[in-house]
Amino acid sequence: MSDRSPLKIAVLAAASGALLLTAGCAGRSGDASDTSYVARDVNTLYAAAKDRLDRGSAKQAAVLFDEVERQHPYSPWARRAQLMSAFSYYAARDYNKAIQSAQRFLSIHPGNKDAPYAYYLIAISYYEQISDVTRDQKVTDQALQALTETVRRYPGTRYAADARLKIDLVNDHLAGKEMTVGRYYQRSGKWLAATIRFRNVIDDYQTTSHTPEALYRLVESYLSLGIPEEAMKAAAVLGSNYPDSRWYRDAFRLMNRHAPGASAS
Repeated sequence: MSDRSPLKIAVLAAASGALLLTAGCAGRSGDASDTSYVARDVNTLYAAAKDRLDRGSAKQAAVLFDEVERQHPYSPWARRAQLMSAFSYYAARDYNKAIQSAQRFLSIHPGNKDAPYAYYLIAISYYEQISDVTRDQKVTDQALQALTETVRRYPGTRYAADARLKIDLVNDHLAGKEMTVGRYYQRSGKWLAATIRFRNVIDDYQTTSHTPEALYRLVESYLSLGIPEEAMKAAAVLGSNYPDSRWYRDAFRLMNRHAPGASAS
């Protein structure tokens, strides 16, 4: 789900900028293109990585930031380099390495002031990998867990504010997946399996945009299963919560046509 929203980019830029400004006194490398192992002093190596990132060569920057930690593991620059490596991998869209680098940073510096940013970086790295609803949604679940963790740990931060917005989008996406599967079961005549999917939407994702349709699909499924009483209950909930929706109007007509003895009003 690669939305790259202005808010997210601004948050990333602000967080990374704070780290990059600490390297201002280091100067710039004369040759930043060489990412193979060459023993260099920490200031020169960090500046080379920063230069590569500034020039848009994020993947090469990540390798150089990794090299800072490898060559100078006990330097104060090593901690900064770990997080900047994670950001650089994210910028290069190598999301798995971004996640690994951020997780490593947190394992070594769990209480660091930049920990909220590391958690957020993990979350949006999963978020960027969300695929369409026709595919496996494992990474979507991982994104939801990571976004929720960011909000839980750091509720007052700007990272949590953006994470909350993305949680709503992820829930809508997961509900969309349930709807896609439920409709498929309906077309296949597997009405009971369909009702389970639509119930999942109502029980787990009731605040999403898919809920009115899910209730209508339940009306369809219950009528097809020959249990108009349950269809009437679903139609009543639909009418109570979404009286102006087309899904309620369709449900009302459906109930009058197939179960005239059970009112949907």
